[in-house]
Amino acid sequence: MRGEERRQRAMLIVVNVEERISKEHPLRRIKQLADAGLRELSPLFAQMYSVLGRPSIPPERLLKASLLMALYTIRSERLFCEQLEYNLLFRWFLDMELDELSFDHSSFTTNRGRLLKHEVAEEFFCRIVAQAEALGLLSKEHFTVDGTLIEAWASLKSFKRKGQKSDGGPDDPGNPTVNFHREQRSNTTHQSTTDPEALLARKGKGKEAKLCYSGNALVENRNSLLIDFQIEPADGSAERRAAVAMADERLAGSHRITLGGDKGYDTRDFVATCRRLNITPHVAQNDRRPGGSALDARTTRYPGYAVSQRKRKRIEEAFGWMKTVGGLRKTRYRGRERVQMHAYLVGAAYNLLRITRLVPAPA
Repeated sequence: MRGEERRQRAMLIVVNVEERISKEHPLRRIKQLADAGLRELSPLFAQMYSVLGRPSIPPERLLKASLLMALYTIRSERLFCEQLEYNLLFRWFLDMELDELSFDHSSFTTNRGRLLKHEVAEEFFCRIVAQAEALGLLSKEHFTVDGTLIEAWASLKSFKRKGQKSDGGPDDPGNPTVNFHREQRSNTTHQSTTDPEALLARKGKGKEAKLCYSGNALVENRNSLLIDFQIEPADGSAERRAAVAMADERLAGSHRITLGGDKGYDTRDFVATCRRLNITPHVAQNDRRPGGSALDARTTRYPGYAVSQRKRKRIEEAFGWMKTVGGLRKTRYRGRERVQMHAYLVGAAYNLLRITRLVPAPA
């Protein structure tokens, strides 16, 4: 029987949001884990805000909004606030009433200074890692490190000689025509006027150079969960420098562990530093390097070395998700500090998604 369109809408209606969201929806488990981590940060949030004045947007809501932006590939805070007006799922995830007004996109900018000052994004990321450890999902002995380039929110036209004023051309002051032909440009003589902390880098020989940051990840080998994610300037030694810093802060202890990596980590300084930290370097051998590989048969003859070489490639899955889904291929923030905060929130979203797939929701 053909249904008829109802022209008159009900004036009053009662909606139970819990019944509208499927019991098997993956966001239910993510919401439970995120809320548990945010409850542990409640004393920190109390220190961030004054007891006087008009109430602000709860920091828990802003952090969970950042998770939704990473999970659903929303490219800007303005677009998220627009979707929040009508998206029932987002309102349920943020614990908002149906008749509650959506907050303005400027709330992210206004509160970002507080979050950066108290390193809230890093604390929240560490709480998610602690939950994964409590669930028995993390390896305590075998880890992998790797780096990738994150494109900065700056155009190559802003990469000018240091001390040169940024003035527009006669054709288009806002977007002038620039000819870089036969011009020698490097990070020592030039700097971006849009994001001075971004450096000119390229992925490999024959690739185009872009203004980038270096994103460095540390994962465990059991389930490829992120242990740390550091943003460094995209210079030639960023990956090894970040690997040593993360290993010293997160992994150094009384028991010996293994740390896998690609050929870029096969240097004598890096291998010596790892051994000084009681870490066995399971990096790929680079025989083409002058002087040969820094590893010999004392390390490579064991079966565990071959296992680490297979496991280390899974870190690319984390990079792939954070870039294609999480929106970290090109950051939308300027400055290393803000890019680091964005990276921690995207990394937390990745870990939450992995945990929900590895551990089923309790009955």
